[in-house]
Amino acid sequence: MLAANGVERVELEQPREALERAGAQTEVLSIHDGEIRARENDVDAAGTFTVDGLVADASVTHYDALLLPGGTVNPDHFRVDPDAVSFVREFVESGKPDAAICHGPWTLIEADALGELGRPLHSVRSLCESSVSD
Repeated sequence: MLAANGVERVELEQPREALERAGAQTEVLSIHDGEIRARENDVDAAGTFTVDGLVADASVTHYDALLLPGGTVNPDHFRVDPDAVSFVREFVESGKPDAAICHGPWTLIEADALGELGRPLHSVRSLCESSVSD
């Protein structure tokens, strides 16, 4: 999971719990170590999550799947971070499963991981419009 300050708590917490109940091991990768601050409805403070590793140090070969939670602020950090964009692009090109929630697809768009692969995008309207704009 890629998450940074501003991640929507429910979009990280609930999928993570579901994955772990199904037997998956999860890690939170971010652009800085320590903890990230979660939000509720993009506005209210909603606690913190511990960062397990840095995306700059991450290898696609170490992971079986990728989750990009949203919140409008969270993906903004990743789509301007070259290491994050490169990681996401490489992950998608690997053919391993990936998923993005709400505004999470912003990083997929930045990584050119939709159009070239002919992948559909089901998201909030502002992202769908961004993905087809030049």
